[in-house]
Amino acid sequence: MRIVVDGGYKLNGEVQVEGAKNAALPLLAATLLTSDDCLLENLPDIEDIRCMVSLLRTLGAEVSAEGPRSVLVRARNLVQHMVPAELATRMRGSFLVVGSLLARLGRASTPHPGGCAIGTRPVSVDLKGMQSMGATLICENGGYLLEAPRLRGERISLDYPSHTGTENLLLAACLAEGTTIIENASVEPEVADLASLLNSMGARIYGVGTGILQVEGVRRLHGAVHRVMPDRLEAGTFAVAAAITCSNVTIRGRVARCLGAMTSKLSEAGVSVSAERDVYHVSGCKEMSAVHIQTFPYPGFPTDLQAPFGALMTQAHGQSSIHETMYDGRLSYVGELRKMGAEIKVDRQTALINGPTRLQGSEVRALDIRSGAAVILAALAAEGRSTITGTINVDRGYQGLDEKLTQLGARIQRIE
Repeated sequence: MRIVVDGGYKLNGEVQVEGAKNAALPLLAATLLTSDDCLLENLPDIEDIRCMVSLLRTLGAEVSAEGPRSVLVRARNLVQHMVPAELATRMRGSFLVVGSLLARLGRASTPHPGGCAIGTRPVSVDLKGMQSMGATLICENGGYLLEAPRLRGERISLDYPSHTGTENLLLAACLAEGTTIIENASVEPEVADLASLLNSMGARIYGVGTGILQVEGVRRLHGAVHRVMPDRLEAGTFAVAAAITCSNVTIRGRVARCLGAMTSKLSEAGVSVSAERDVYHVSGCKEMSAVHIQTFPYPGFPTDLQAPFGALMTQAHGQSSIHETMYDGRLSYVGELRKMGAEIKVDRQTALINGPTRLQGSEVRALDIRSGAAVILAALAAEGRSTITGTINVDRGYQGLDEKLTQLGARIQRIE
C-alpha cells in the first residue's frame, strides 16, 4: 500500500482529534489488574490498538466491542504470563503489560519490545524499579522473566523521567504491599490519564502531574469506565499541516493545554495560533522565520513532533536547528526530506535546516510513525506528486490521516 500526494493545495476546515495512542495503550494494560469489567471509550482505530487487543486476548482476557471506539475488557481468567514474540516485536507498548502481569499473577515474561526504529530504547527503568520492589529478574535469549509472589512498596528514583517506565511502575505498585514512591516520574498528560483510570478502579495514587508519585498499595482493584484523552500529537501534526500549506485549520479536541511548547514555536515562526479550551486554530503565513528547538520531556517540545516540525522548517527563512535529546535514531527522516530537495545537515543529534527550499515530489518512505507524518506533510508543500511507501508505520499511530487531510482539501489517495 502506498500514499500518493499531489502537492500545492491549500487546506481549510475543521478536523476532530481522536483518542491518544500513547494513553490508550497503558489504559488497556491497566484492565489486566482486575477481574471486573472495564469499559474504555474513545479508543483510536489504529494498528497499535488492534495489536494490544490481540495481546490481551492471548493472555486470557475477553475483549468485546461496545460501539464505535469502545471496548469492554474482562480479565477474569488470565491463562498466560508470557507475551508472544510475534506481538512484542510489533510495538513497544506490549511491554506495558509486564507491570500488570507481575502484580496480578506474580510473574511476567516477554521478549525485548519492538516498535518504531528511532534508536536505542532501553527498558532498564522499568526493570530496575520492579527489582527494587522485590521482583527477581532473569535475562535470557533477548527476553526477560520477572517473578515476585507479591511486590512490596519501595522508594524508586528513576534515572530519567521515562513515561513507559513510570506507567509500568504505576501499574505494578497499585497491588503492591505498602507504599511506593516514584521520584523523577514522567509528568506527561498520558501518565495522568492512566493514573485517573487507576484511581477510579480503587487505586490510591497521589501527586499526579508532579515528578513525585506516591502509590499506596491495595489488595484488589475493581472495574471502571474511562474515556481516553484526545491525542495532542495528532493535533500537533494537523497544526503543522496548516502551517506548511499556509492554510487555516481548526482542530477540535481539548488539546490546547498540552501543546504549550508547540504553540510557542509556531508563534515564534510567525504562524498565527488561537488556543482555546476545546478548539485549536492555526493560520499559516507566507514568510515563516527559522526557529531553534530542542526536544525535552513534557512540558518541553515533544520528540514525537520534531520530525513534522523539521518538515515545516524547510519552508522557513534562515537556518533552523533541531536538537534531539531523547532518541539517537530520531533524525533518520532527514534522508527522506533530502530526496525532496531539503537542505539539511546532521551533526550527531542536531539537524541544521536551511530554508526556504522548493520541495519536489519524490518517492519517499515512512520510516516510523512520526517520520511518516513528516514526509506526508512535506509532500503537501512540494511541487508535483510524491509517493510514500511504508504506510503501515503511519497507520500504527494515526487514524485515517490521509482521509482527514483529504477532507481538508489535500489531494491524497491510497493505491495498492
